[in-house]
Amino acid sequence: MEFNNLHEVLHSLYDEMMPLSADMAAVAKSLAGLGALFYVALKVWQALSSAEPIDVYPLLRPFALGLCIMFFPTMVLGTLNAILSPVVKGTHSILENQVLDLNALQQQKDQLEREAMLRNPETAYLVSDEEFDKKLAELGWSPADLVTMSGMYMEREMYGVKKEIRDGFREFLEILFQSAALVIDTIRTFFLIVLSILGPIAFAISVWDGFQSTLTQWLTRYISVYLWLPVADLFSAMLSKIQSLILQKDIESLSDPNFIPDSSNTLYIIFMIIGIIGYFTIPTVTGWIIQAGGAGNFMRNVNQTTTKTGNIVGAGTGAVVGNIGGRLMK
Repeated sequence: MEFNNLHEVLHSLYDEMMPLSADMAAVAKSLAGLGALFYVALKVWQALSSAEPIDVYPLLRPFALGLCIMFFPTMVLGTLNAILSPVVKGTHSILENQVLDLNALQQQKDQLEREAMLRNPETAYLVSDEEFDKKLAELGWSPADLVTMSGMYMEREMYGVKKEIRDGFREFLEILFQSAALVIDTIRTFFLIVLSILGPIAFAISVWDGFQSTLTQWLTRYISVYLWLPVADLFSAMLSKIQSLILQKDIESLSDPNFIPDSSNTLYIIFMIIGIIGYFTIPTVTGWIIQAGGAGNFMRNVNQTTTKTGNIVGAGTGAVVGNIGGRLMK
C-alpha cells in the first residue's frame, strides 16, 4: 500500500469515527443541564442579593452551549471542518503543483546526465551496453588489451555497485521522509478523534462557572491540530521548490558540453534529512498561528529530540549547506 493511500485511510478513519461524538452527547447533556441549573441559580441569587436587576443575556450562555451539545457533529464539527477544509485543499494543491514540477525537472536532469556521460568516451561505456561492447571490440587479445579489458569490467561493476548503494540509500531516506509525514498525520488524526468524541464533555464542563476557559482551550487545540496537515503540505512544497531551483541550476550546467556531472546526489540527501527533522517542528509552527494550550508533553519531547538531532546533523552538514546557498546565489 502506498503512503498516499495510508493518508486516505486516516482521513476515512476520522470521518467514520466523528459520529461517535453523538454518543457522548447524552452524558454531556446531563452534565451541562446540572451545570446550567447551578449557573443560572448563582447569577440570579447574586442579582437578588445585591438588589440589582437580573441580566438575562449572560444566562443565555448555558442554553447556547446546550444547543451545541445536542447538535455537536453537525453544528460544531461540521462548521469547523467546513471553514478549515478549504485551507487543507488549497495547501494540498500547492504541494501537488510543486511535486509535478519537481518530477519533470528530475526526469530532465537524469536524461541530461546520461547524455553528458555518453558524450565522454571515458564514461560512456559505464552507462551504455552498446558503447561497452564497441570498446571491447576495439581491443585485441594482447596482454595489455586483456588488462585493459579486465579494468573495464571492474570499473563497470564498481560503478553499478556504487549506483545501487546510492539509490538504495536515497530510497531509504525517501521512506523515512514519507514515514515522518505519516507519523504527523497519524498523531493529528488521533488528536482530532479524541477532541471530537470528547468535545461534548468539554462543552458541558464549560457551562459550569469557573470552567469557561475549557471551551476556548478546546477550540484552539482543535484548530491548531487541524492545521498540522496544511502546514506539513506547505513545508513539503517549500522543500520541493528548493529542490526545483537546484535542479534548474544543474540543468543549466549540464547544457554545457564540457561539464562533468556529479551523480552523488549529496544535495538531495541533505534536504531529505532536513525534511525529516523539519516535519517534527510542525506542531510548534501551528502553535504560532493560533495560541493553543499545547498537545501535552509528547510533542514537547518530540521537539526537544528533534532539536538535539538537528544539532548533530547540522554539525556534519553545515559546510555542504553553505555550498547549497552558494550555488543558489550564483
